[in-house]
Amino acid sequence: MKDVKLKITGKHIYEDVEEDQLELVTEGKLYQRAGKIYLTYDESEFSGMQGCKTRLTLYDNVVRMARHGSAVGIDTEIHFEKGKRYNGFYDTPFGTVEMEVLTNELVNTVDPAKGGVVDIDYNISLKGLAEGRSRLKVEVTQ
Repeated sequence: MKDVKLKITGKHIYEDVEEDQLELVTEGKLYQRAGKIYLTYDESEFSGMQGCKTRLTLYDNVVRMARHGSAVGIDTEIHFEKGKRYNGFYDTPFGTVEMEVLTNELVNTVDPAKGGVVDIDYNISLKGLAEGRSRLKVEVTQ
């Protein structure tokens, strides 16, 4: 397991124009096990999820994001794979809602020895609350 620097950028996209950008720079851990790369980091007060730990699992053109901790009522997991839909649950201040994610694009260039980038463009629907298109970019440096 090694220490890495993570620059995480989240954007909401409205009518093909990027808006509502959130950027977080934090320390994280990177390790590799059984052909998968793992990135872990603690969420901050800035992200609104202080007390939560996020883990990204990277393998075979798939990114799995898992969040757990005191900032989420239930553990949340999202699978990103280009062209595929993922159904799950998302915890909000209003309670837990059904979620559907469709991954439009996924680029993963992370190399455990060099760092790299994970870039995901996806549509998300929180049943009854919101729908939209988002982009998540995680830059990993040593």
